Amino acid sequence: MNDYAATFHTGYGAMKFYERCVSGGTPARLSPVPRKLSSSCGTCVFFTADSPERARGADDLEACYLALPGGDYQKEYEPRER
Repeated sequence: MNDYAATFHTGYGAMKFYERCVSGGTPARLSPVPRKLSSSCGTCVFFTADSPERARGADDLEACYLALPGGDYQKEYEPRER
């Protein structure tokens, strides 16, 4: 299992994805977006899963990042169109 951070264009998108994770049994938590990922204000969802596939199709998804040791992130998925 890996830890991921999913960033969103809207807070509503983050809330919807968080609810989808929780209702589907995926461990998740809402959090402010880490500065390493975005300089703007916003909410992200940290979730634990085998792959970033869980985030595909989420409303208003900006990108999904793999959380690396030491507080770094690696972009794993970004939708082509908003």
